[in-house]
Amino acid sequence: MANGAVKLDQLEEAPAVLPDRDVRRKRPPALSFLLRLATLRRALRVLSLLALDFAGVWAALFAALLLKALVKGGYPFDEAVRLASGQTRDFLAFAYLLTVLLFARSDLYAERSRRPGLTRIVTSLFQVTVVALVFSVASGHTFSSYYIFYGSLALAIVTISSLRWAHTGISGWLLARAGYSRRTLLVGSGRHLDQVAHALADAPHGGIEPVGYVSLTPRPDNGLRSLGELSELPQILSAHRVQDVIIADPDFPQEKAVELVDVCHRRGIEVHVAPSTMGILTQRAEFVPGQSLPLFTLRPPVFEGVDYAIKRTFDMIGATLLLVLLSPLLLVIALAVKLTSRGPVLYRSARPGMGGAPFDCLKFRTMRDDAERKQAQLEALNEMDGALFKIRDDPRVTAVGRLLRRFSLDELPQLVNVVRGEMSLVGPRPLPLRDFAKLDEWHKKRYLVLPGITGLWQVSGRAELDFDDLVRLDFLYLERWSVALDLVILLKTVPAVLMRRGAF
Repeated sequence: MANGAVKLDQLEEAPAVLPDRDVRRKRPPALSFLLRLATLRRALRVLSLLALDFAGVWAALFAALLLKALVKGGYPFDEAVRLASGQTRDFLAFAYLLTVLLFARSDLYAERSRRPGLTRIVTSLFQVTVVALVFSVASGHTFSSYYIFYGSLALAIVTISSLRWAHTGISGWLLARAGYSRRTLLVGSGRHLDQVAHALADAPHGGIEPVGYVSLTPRPDNGLRSLGELSELPQILSAHRVQDVIIADPDFPQEKAVELVDVCHRRGIEVHVAPSTMGILTQRAEFVPGQSLPLFTLRPPVFEGVDYAIKRTFDMIGATLLLVLLSPLLLVIALAVKLTSRGPVLYRSARPGMGGAPFDCLKFRTMRDDAERKQAQLEALNEMDGALFKIRDDPRVTAVGRLLRRFSLDELPQLVNVVRGEMSLVGPRPLPLRDFAKLDEWHKKRYLVLPGITGLWQVSGRAELDFDDLVRLDFLYLERWSVALDLVILLKTVPAVLMRRGAF
């Protein structure tokens, strides 16, 4: 795959190793993360919005307290200003912290293309007021009047909304003056391409510059030029320096859509889906509010920079604690394996890790020592489809091994793999080399991140699902990853193991 260029209809003929230039594979060092221009822009955006919100919260509190001192308290102006300033200092830190946390939860510090507007600001400020009121009452504070809450809420809506409106307008004007735009390719069929092209033309300052289209049907007449066929997508993306792709077709074939998204994400290109297009993909998409063309964005699943540091820290702390807490159980299992059958306690299974790089996946041995030599004789008894090999009553499994497998206790030594950086607590399960060799090319997207001890497979039916469904669950995890999702999967793994769903 020279230069990472692969035709969509040639993906099945590609080698097993992922392309060298796939942007999702690397582990960028901290310095690379800090020096990236995108990171600088993100930092400036967030810092400027934080500063504006601070000014807005301060202005709302000060104005509300000043009005109260002047109107209800009857203080002279100078004394009212002094009194309002002191009270503002008392409330400011708590009010600002709540505002930032709830604004961040509502994506109000996201990039301008998907940052919500007035409705979300009002909703978040109302939540700030309710939380502050509940906390104050629960802490034993008493108020002769609750004006400070509803008065500052009304004024905060005005001050923060006005400052953010000005920020959006000024930054948009500056970007337009600087010629900033995203080179965008439209993909779809005739009339749907026309509709999207016309909607983009109605929003000339939306920061989107359509460079052309790729149509699955006879050429539409939308003022844009055809750039080629879908099978030529990798070359088109490179030749025209495309930054975004919009899928504009509710009937776009699902298989081609998955391949298109993967080809784009290998190059760090964002894919947007026009409304009503492919429910299977929009289930894992982020809504992007727009002026005349709302879009859903499919972001490349890259664990890098802060994300990578957070996930790796989470893994190290979690795996270390679990090894310490489970050490008595690990010792008992090791003795049981050693005393009941011949062979080593640990089984080292060579498996592809991130990017296809092999590593020794550690497990407690659950089979007889000659199990691998008998693999070929049992292939006809395989009960799984696709690349997986599983037999419900595998004759090679020992008595102790059967018990360990039923409760997935044989997987516990993989905590050592996590500490060594070869695996993660949560992620796509690593497959044996025998299974990896049978994967289709589109399956290999699951190897873009560290494999995990548990994952969506384990909490969604485990061996009861067919292989393609399991791979789709991996895709869903890659697109939706967060520390919160990892915690949810870890918590759901315990009942899934105890109930022994689909385990054999």
